[in-house]
Amino acid sequence: MSKQAQEAREALGARLRGFRKDAGFGSGRALARALDWQESKVSRLENGKQNASEDDIRAWCGATGQEGHVPDLIATVRHIDELWLEWRRQLQSGAETRQKKSLPVYAKTKVFRIWNPAMVWGTFQTAEYAAEVFQQAVGFYEFPNDIEAAVGKRLERQRYLYEGERVYNVLLGEQALYSNVGGPDVMKAQLDRLMAVMGLPRVSLGVVPADAPTAIWLGHSFSMFDDKLVLVETFSAELSVTQPREIELYNKAFALLRQSAVYGESARALILAASRRFDRPHMRSAT
Repeated sequence: MSKQAQEAREALGARLRGFRKDAGFGSGRALARALDWQESKVSRLENGKQNASEDDIRAWCGATGQEGHVPDLIATVRHIDELWLEWRRQLQSGAETRQKKSLPVYAKTKVFRIWNPAMVWGTFQTAEYAAEVFQQAVGFYEFPNDIEAAVGKRLERQRYLYEGERVYNVLLGEQALYSNVGGPDVMKAQLDRLMAVMGLPRVSLGVVPADAPTAIWLGHSFSMFDDKLVLVETFSAELSVTQPREIELYNKAFALLRQSAVYGESARALILAASRRFDRPHMRSAT
């Protein structure tokens, strides 16, 4: 969990602890008995070690005579949830909804800073590459198969490459050129697509070579939208970073990663080398 989300959870816990004490419950054990909860649950909530549910808030406020604070505290719980959204919850109705949700963010953003060490960024993906990514996600998270609709929504982002004055600063690790998503034919078409987007006037595409000296560890992928939002995807959840001091850390990390990247003809040479790799007989026979 991000520092911002954890701080919010701890602040909520402190408010709940104050309610308990003001109501005359001298210990967590006493409140736990009144709520028919385990004592450890009270302790975890008060110390920010466990997410409070909306039902937990209602029960706690009811037992401590603080019903008037329920709407405010539920809003706080929902905000914490927004900072750290489990993929299973986001994808419970399929991937199309999540892709559609991203479109307003892309529409409002003027400057993008994207880092992906091992995959091609979604907005640069071909339909076939994106379909394979969603196919893997369906198998992993076991959500409804709406791949065709999800791909369509993802491809809608590409119109922003040509509209307005948006600037795209995109960094890929060299591994992204070789991670075999969908087989040689899909990968060769995807690499051709990268070559094409490099020619767009407001796209800056850099590749960090595998043997490049690094000023910072390569870490995880992230997407920065202006200086207002950073999205970080993990296997379990998507983290939204909005706190200015945390956003500045990602901005600093991007600048350091950029020092290791190559651009222009050097980047094209790496992409062409990867494309030739997918022409080799052993790659063909493996599919």
